[in-house]
Amino acid sequence: MTVVPEGVARDFPLARLTTVRTGGAADWFARPRSEGELLALLAWARDEGLALGVVGSGSNLLVADDGFRGLALKLDGELATIERDGERVVCGGGARLPSVSAKAAGWGLAGIEFGVNIPGTAGGAVKMNANAYGGQLGEVLEWVDVCSEAGKARRKPDQLGFAYRSSNLGPGEVVSRAAFLLRKDDSAAIRARMGEMRGRRREAQPSGIKTFGSTFKNPDDEAAGGRSAGQLLEAAGCRGLRHGGALFSEKHANFVENAGDATTTDVLELMSIGRRRVYESCGVVLEPEVQVLGEVTWPSDWEL
Repeated sequence: MTVVPEGVARDFPLARLTTVRTGGAADWFARPRSEGELLALLAWARDEGLALGVVGSGSNLLVADDGFRGLALKLDGELATIERDGERVVCGGGARLPSVSAKAAGWGLAGIEFGVNIPGTAGGAVKMNANAYGGQLGEVLEWVDVCSEAGKARRKPDQLGFAYRSSNLGPGEVVSRAAFLLRKDDSAAIRARMGEMRGRRREAQPSGIKTFGSTFKNPDDEAAGGRSAGQLLEAAGCRGLRHGGALFSEKHANFVENAGDATTTDVLELMSIGRRRVYESCGVVLEPEVQVLGEVTWPSDWEL
């Protein structure tokens, strides 16, 4: 192995960087603070044949109990800043989207209020095409800078292959910066809309506990009858259902909570139970929305 770059840690525990607080350690971990540092780390990972993972806010992430055999990155410094450029907000890929929304509101810029209810980073939101409460990321995103082992490239929304909860960004591509083109509005009016969105989220979803965002994608199967994944799980009797230290939230059945001692294996087993119950009750196959880092063994009855 070549010389390990400065700032790269060995055997770094990742559970603390996820909201559900499960999983093992990454073989290698770093917090790049600039695009130059990020590009150097991506080149090092390529030269060493290391798998690459990015940890944003960890709000939709499951880390394997055995950890991650590769280089995990968390963007920091210049890669987590939020700045104004006229009616545009330019931020690092590691900037938290709720913070982007709050900053924009303070500047009297509207259009990204929905980000207050997306507990992830700007880069993660782009990769997952995260939308909420009627807000569409692709409608306000102007461009992103994407870093990979080949260098840096700027892409427009129509080059990102946006689909429901997905984009065409590959595992070795990292969003280093993003620009959102917004519109002027009264700061108080923007904050009022954000407050209403936060209130709706508090009423419908668990908060202040160890959990992650939506577990399964909302299905487009006609057999679902227009029902969301949460509604299907609830109808199948999964609200409050527990396996080991993991349970489907009493507040929203599509959210998994860590009751205190859950493992990632517990979460996967619970997801499999919920998936099978929904399939047996209405014939709909739910697909996971949560992202997995590391090698996990899905339960034997996962395939339906």
